[in-house]
Amino acid sequence: MSTRNGMTYKDAGVDIDAGNRFVQMIKPLVKATSRPEVLTDIGSFGGLFSLHADKYEKPTLVSSTDGVGTKLKLAFMMDKHDTVGIDLVAMCVNDILVQGAEPLFFLDYFATGKLAPEKAADVVKGIAEGCIQSGCALIGGETAEMPGMYDDGEYDLAGFTVGVVDNSRIIDGSSITVGDRLIGLASTGLHSNGYSLARKVIFERMGHDINDRLPGFVKTIGEELLTPTRIYTKSILNLLRDFQIKGMAHITGGGLVENVPRILPKHCRAVIQRDSWPKPAIFELLRTGGNIDELEMYRTFNYGIGMVLVVPEEDTEEVMMRLSGLKETAWIIGEIGKCPEGAEPVELV
Repeated sequence: MSTRNGMTYKDAGVDIDAGNRFVQMIKPLVKATSRPEVLTDIGSFGGLFSLHADKYEKPTLVSSTDGVGTKLKLAFMMDKHDTVGIDLVAMCVNDILVQGAEPLFFLDYFATGKLAPEKAADVVKGIAEGCIQSGCALIGGETAEMPGMYDDGEYDLAGFTVGVVDNSRIIDGSSITVGDRLIGLASTGLHSNGYSLARKVIFERMGHDINDRLPGFVKTIGEELLTPTRIYTKSILNLLRDFQIKGMAHITGGGLVENVPRILPKHCRAVIQRDSWPKPAIFELLRTGGNIDELEMYRTFNYGIGMVLVVPEEDTEEVMMRLSGLKETAWIIGEIGKCPEGAEPVELV
């Protein structure tokens, strides 16, 4: 259709045709994440998901939303965009997992100044992979092209997930008692927290380049920092079928010292053995390169522990054996002690 001398939306920086091409590119990626409960294809105004309520005595929905944060800066620096979507899904599904919920579906929000369909499709490729790893369906999302809002080549991501847990099986930490054991599940690196400090230390203070390969590292600095967040869903849901997990903490911003207390009863404290697990090389690089105080390391980063489980003492060894069979690297990192009046809820010993 000719517009003569009239302006079009494309003249203003929004390319509707590119958006339509992007949707066609991601359709097979989205389809690969489908579950039987999904009733709509991508492109509908809303995503329909049929909750099979008969599977539960009292189904309770659990939701979470999150983003990837400044880890996206690494994706821009490396021009590699097919893994940050995994981080996006992980940060949401790991959060609802700690309450015992099975993730059901996921939606994403992708915003950029000028849509590059191939780059955006790479992002969705990672989101789809994260959904497959966690067993949830990608049922919809939003792509916003907003000229002037972002620097060239940059974008932002947000994600939203909904899961379900039977009301009687909600995990809230209320049954945690003195003597319970703490099991730490290995992270795959920084996951998606602390990147503002990490970038400042590595690139500004230490002067490294993303392509530098340092002693003790198999990957380049850029590859190490861009390693996706581990998704623990399938392993934890497997455990929950056979074991009593009294509490779980997803170790994100605030680290061990601020996330573990969120699940503890007031009379309990987590006594964590600092030397009970090996600290990955990336954290030691940050600690020494930035001359970062140890407590600051524990408050800013996950320090090698991506998820903490609280289990009864008598079940600890069996849980550890099951985790090993599920290919999870895990350590017994401490126990629950009595919290004296006015004491901090986490003690590092």
